[in-house]
Amino acid sequence: MTTVRALVVDDEKPARDRLRRLLQRDARVQFVGCSVSGADAIRAVEEAARAGEPVHLLFLDVQMPELDGFGVISTLVHRLENQQVPAVVFVTAYDEYALQAFDAHAVDYLLKPFSDERFEASLDRALRHVRAGHAEALLSQMQALLETIGQPQEPDGVSPSSAHGSAPLDRIVLKGVGRVRLLPVQQITWIEAAGMYVKLHTRDGAAHLHRSLLGQLDAVLDKQRFIRVHRSAIVNIDLIDELQPDAHGDYIVVLKDRTEIRLGRRYRARLQHRLGQGL
Repeated sequence: MTTVRALVVDDEKPARDRLRRLLQRDARVQFVGCSVSGADAIRAVEEAARAGEPVHLLFLDVQMPELDGFGVISTLVHRLENQQVPAVVFVTAYDEYALQAFDAHAVDYLLKPFSDERFEASLDRALRHVRAGHAEALLSQMQALLETIGQPQEPDGVSPSSAHGSAPLDRIVLKGVGRVRLLPVQQITWIEAAGMYVKLHTRDGAAHLHRSLLGQLDAVLDKQRFIRVHRSAIVNIDLIDELQPDAHGDYIVVLKDRTEIRLGRRYRARLQHRLGQGL
């Protein structure tokens, strides 16, 4: 690999412009553009992968409205093949706790405000990882980071008492602009991890963004109705239509609405136990 394709993701124009200037002056990097939001970044990375010109490196802001940097990573990890997931340099103003988490998982970061020298060191480190072909190692680091970051807060709509109580959650509080909605859990078809949030997919085809970690919801939902089938997905077991084997001996969970979700190998035994029979 001679040139590394890099994308900047930040909702603030001055930050985007500075990163663009820094990247464009380095001959080792092909600057492919800027995204102004998490959703825009996901579209750009997916389109580049489909075109056969994948983004190798993201300079990714952590704190963005609607979908933050962790949500971007979680979505890309879930949707893309391992070798297509970009390496990530976080651009962040997070506190020392978060920075320690980044260091522990060897995911680099730029703490705002950063110097040109700090940027160059971060870029050098990222380029070494990308050119060495450490895609799987980088993916594992990002997955571990998603599991450990953001633990102090309780999710919206789940109180500390309910999170540890015996009764499973039957409604989820969705906070919107000017209103609070109570969503009955039986309306949920599946739940998708999105970093510090989850997407609640419902029977009417809608998707609701909710502030919670997937593992926190997994702990309070009815185990007879909901089962985790992937590190990024929980499904309503009553809405599973079939399991389709793939060429690698794994399975794709197909819901009644034809949504397809990969069954993670570490969750296969859990599903077999719930079904009371092998696959």
